Amino acid sequence: MQRDEANRRGRLNQSSGLTVGFATTRAEREACYRLRYRVFVEEMGAQIAAGHGGLERDVFDPHCHHLMVRDVSGAVVACTRVLTDTQSCLTGGFYSEQEFDLGSIHKLPGRVMEIGRTCVHPDWRRGGTIAALWAGLAQFMADNRFGYLVGCASIPMDDGGAAARAIADRLLAHHRAPAERRVRPRRPLPALAGQAETSATRLPPLLKAYMRLGATVGGEPCWDPAFGCADLFILLESADLQARYLRHFVERRREAEPRRAHIAA
Repeated sequence: MQRDEANRRGRLNQSSGLTVGFATTRAEREACYRLRYRVFVEEMGAQIAAGHGGLERDVFDPHCHHLMVRDVSGAVVACTRVLTDTQSCLTGGFYSEQEFDLGSIHKLPGRVMEIGRTCVHPDWRRGGTIAALWAGLAQFMADNRFGYLVGCASIPMDDGGAAARAIADRLLAHHRAPAERRVRPRRPLPALAGQAETSATRLPPLLKAYMRLGATVGGEPCWDPAFGCADLFILLESADLQARYLRHFVERRREAEPRRAHIAA
């Protein structure tokens, strides 16, 4: 299905508050890159090349579909990018292949799409925003008959990695992918000496959303020094997008709607 049709359906399915759709113009794509710069560079301290002009982008972006969530003013408050299996042939593979050996993923019996660079504006980090983003992704996944969604979910390493290690261990204990779907990190998380788990081990919102949707963790995390985080490889099968999880996000989004009039854009 073409993106303009997906956008049309997205607008019709959204309420009068947040809307979700794919970027179709250069200005819309750059709005996504600008939000990414604010979150990844200014907030998280990611290292990027000079001459960026306040935009965070890379060589994968021209081949990706950029999904946006916008508020009533039209400002982009959340975004993610989608790299399909067919488009990945033009980039030399998925972005996550830079961090993980995906030999097992290439053997999956069905279409695969990858999401990445997912971010939410600080003022909009609530369930309704993530619900809108997932509504667009789920629609795209269903319309184009993708069997699997993959991607890297980041965990900050501000404390040196203790919280990231604790979160990874917890998820691997309860949500580890089957052996035939596991991946291997190209840069394993550095060993931690004398650091114990702290109370700051709450799951990041995006990672929490993955787990609620039935995703599994592909294996040990990869260390991403440029973004200062630990990345977990996430695999979500379309059959696991169970209705109770989707209802959860929809209900959370509806609960947030009455408060929108009091929230500054």
